[in-house]
Amino acid sequence: MGGMKQRTAQVRWEQRMQKPLLALAVAFGVAYAVPIVAPDAGRLVHTVCTVTEWVVWGAFAFDYLVRLVLAPGKRLFVRSHPLDLVAVVLPLVQPLRLLRVVSTLLLVGRRARMAPQVTLTTYVGGAVVGLMMFGSLAVLHVERDAPGGNIKTLGDAVWWSFTTMTTVGYGDHAPTTGLGRVLAIGLMLSGIALLGVVTANIAAWFISRFERDDAEERRQTALLEALMQEVKDLRAEVGRLSGADAGATAPVPAPGPVPEQSVG
Repeated sequence: MGGMKQRTAQVRWEQRMQKPLLALAVAFGVAYAVPIVAPDAGRLVHTVCTVTEWVVWGAFAFDYLVRLVLAPGKRLFVRSHPLDLVAVVLPLVQPLRLLRVVSTLLLVGRRARMAPQVTLTTYVGGAVVGLMMFGSLAVLHVERDAPGGNIKTLGDAVWWSFTTMTTVGYGDHAPTTGLGRVLAIGLMLSGIALLGVVTANIAAWFISRFERDDAEERRQTALLEALMQEVKDLRAEVGRLSGADAGATAPVPAPGPVPEQSVG
């Protein structure tokens, strides 16, 4: 009984925190993008953005801890949410900004996938856009001041992210630093996984569409056959009734003269 109450409380907490955490995720994206897109912004802007990033990560970490406390089985919850635990612990081990970005993206992705109103298509589309945006910003932050680097503008970074995620790789832009290449590996693996999901989703849609068309055609064929059978039955009934009416109204022959009987 107590476990059921805890499970109910956990579900209520997750539903209640969906919208606030989504708003915090948007704030995190803005806070991460501003210092990279506008590196000449004032020190106050950079400080506010850094504080915002830590606050958002702290909010998602607090959400994980609350769900852990409310979960009926603590060990089962930890074993079934390993990425959440890694995302919470990772920035504490090494407070690198990129690790904070990765951990927050993992927590946002897990939370979005848990939302009942988020379909697979919406989740995959959001993951593609999010990875492309943060991948572009991250590689631009790492490669912009690298000696010999050729990713110097946001346009270069977006183009590189797009060609990397789609595994095209024209080679006109490529990271030269070790961290930039690590980002490229992560983006390529994520792109392959997401493209596989998208391809499977499209194939499933076409198959279901064809199956629906075949079912509709079979239904119409069966309906046409039933109508034809009904017409045949009606014709047979009309023919039978016409024959019966003809027999009932046939003229009765008039009686002939009665023959005279001879006497003697």
